[in-house]
Amino acid sequence: MLNLISDRRHRNCAGALRREFLQVGTLALGGLTLPRLLSARARASAAGAASKDTSVVLLFLTGGPSQIETFDPKMDAPAGVRSVTGQTTTSLPGVTFGGTFANLAPLAHRMAVVRSFALDSPDHTLGVQNVMRGGNATNAGLGAICARLRGCTHPATGMPTNIYLSHSEVDRQFNKERLRLLEAAGPGSLGAACIPFEPAGDGQLNRNLQLNVRRTRLDDRRALRNSLDRIQREIDNSGAMSGLDTFEQQAFDLILGKSKRAFDLSEEDPHLVARYDTSRFITGISKNRPSVLGKQLLMARRLCEAGCGFVTIHNPGWDMHGGPTQMNMPGGMERLGRPVDQAVAAFLDDVEQRGLSEKILLIITGEFGRTPKVKPDGGRDHWPRLSTLAFAGGGLEMGQVIGRSNSHAEEPLSNPVTLDNLLSSVLHVLFDVPKLRLSTRVPRDLALAIERAQPIEELV
Repeated sequence: MLNLISDRRHRNCAGALRREFLQVGTLALGGLTLPRLLSARARASAAGAASKDTSVVLLFLTGGPSQIETFDPKMDAPAGVRSVTGQTTTSLPGVTFGGTFANLAPLAHRMAVVRSFALDSPDHTLGVQNVMRGGNATNAGLGAICARLRGCTHPATGMPTNIYLSHSEVDRQFNKERLRLLEAAGPGSLGAACIPFEPAGDGQLNRNLQLNVRRTRLDDRRALRNSLDRIQREIDNSGAMSGLDTFEQQAFDLILGKSKRAFDLSEEDPHLVARYDTSRFITGISKNRPSVLGKQLLMARRLCEAGCGFVTIHNPGWDMHGGPTQMNMPGGMERLGRPVDQAVAAFLDDVEQRGLSEKILLIITGEFGRTPKVKPDGGRDHWPRLSTLAFAGGGLEMGQVIGRSNSHAEEPLSNPVTLDNLLSSVLHVLFDVPKLRLSTRVPRDLALAIERAQPIEELV
């Protein structure tokens, strides 16, 4: 990881003084410089002209969010089945959300809610892997697929194409979920270059590759290099030298320019930051911390604007079994559902006001749903046969409910949506799929998945 440290100090949100720094990415060993790395990654793009100027933000609620307390409250079902948080009337006639989604409900016309998303594994690890990978045979996460097809960095800004936003967790269960999702988001057989960039990464690889360079020294070296290059360009009358610095400029832009600024929320309007801010909600099981979801979604929007193609946001704690070691449904939806409601509503309004709704797709999901029957302690157990899935933006058809569940929210009653459908829907947002199918540079297993899978018909 390249850490750029400036001499300037500033206060963080907690008021503490710290040096400004930026972790810009992992450098390969063996003398591969950052400009050469960017150049190699740009050439590695398999999609070429099939890529669209779009991004995906995947909000993954690890643990398994209840399909009933989120988007399918079933208030006509018996007590013990229907939503323990009640329901909220939405902007779509006859459609209600769970009772903790009061801010999202008026924005339902900007969303597409799937009530027939069917999975098959009640195991956390396998469930997370299946959803994060869309069931593809390469075992690569959706973001890694994006990186493999587009190239691992944006060709104009140097921004990593695949970013994983998480938090340094104090709760052991939350940290276990964080690492589980990060593993599932990995590159599989597509190659280590597609691994998600984790700004909050704390692994041994990050520590081993730290290089601390003061900004003043970097500026001095850049000025010297520019002076020498300018002399050679004056000698070169053919203009052949003019294109050689493209990736070198990207490297500097990544460290000092637009890509760095994407991680700096202090550039945002304080009123907008306050709308996103979910820190008043305290979350955790054995140890607590303020919710950072609002900050993560705001940063996700900024990263997409700077050229990131796929942002995964980890939001832990949704394994609401009840009892002494887990949250139950009433308490869990207050601690986790409320921040999702506020942060996602702020995100949808923000991207709409910026004219980005067609450019950024938000997906909300988890590894499975919860049992229709509430336990005496207020918890629900694992239930893969019906799961939470919602979309917003991305140029897809919004303002609808896709599929229906049966009367107790146990399984799809119509229009079952599968992992293949999820994978294909994501690919249709990021790429011109007919053009992508013509590319000879797509890995075979991935090409087979692209050929086989069909998007959710109602969305495209």
